[in-house]
Amino acid sequence: MPLVLCHRAAFLLGMSVSVAWPQPAPGPAASSYPAKAIKLVVPFTPGSASDILARVVGDKLAIAWGQPVVVENRPGAGGTIGAAVVARAEPDGYTLLVVSVGHVVNPQLYSSLPYDTLRDFAGVVPLGNLPSVLAVTPSLGVKSVAELVLMAKARPGALNYASGGVGSASHINAEKFRAATGIDVVHVPTKGAQEMMVETMTGRTQFASILSSPRCR
Repeated sequence: MPLVLCHRAAFLLGMSVSVAWPQPAPGPAASSYPAKAIKLVVPFTPGSASDILARVVGDKLAIAWGQPVVVENRPGAGGTIGAAVVARAEPDGYTLLVVSVGHVVNPQLYSSLPYDTLRDFAGVVPLGNLPSVLAVTPSLGVKSVAELVLMAKARPGALNYASGGVGSASHINAEKFRAATGIDVVHVPTKGAQEMMVETMTGRTQFASILSSPRCR
């Protein structure tokens, strides 16, 4: 599968907050966190970039903290289902959320969300910056971005691109590419990154923006 374009997507670890955010007491009690298992919610399917990142980070945190870090996948609706789970959780620091660029875009895509993106979450730390790679199905026969754009412009509305769902990083990056090139293509959302890759590899969709390893040249 030719990989022809790179773009970067950031991931952030966040937690639920509320007006009554608990403050640690001074002295020994302040260093008692965490005193129990941590839930790390991933709002995308297993095997996605955010899921892999969460499991790598979760393993390191479990060693450092001496407490289990349980990764829980809550995919669907561009990450909003998992985000809603964390927004409703007790704001005690024991429920964390891994988010990508879609988290800040979703308020513009959905007319109503079961949470307030700015009020209900607090950013903790950036986790990574991964390249997004434009992948084209081999059956299309193109070898460069220029060839893909020329084909799409010659056949407006005929080419499809897959994404990991509305509001996902793969959707946003592909839409940025579409807007920048002025091509007319059809969005085909899937359940997650694995389905998106299968659809593109088999040729049922023609291209996709896929998050890859941190190395990008």
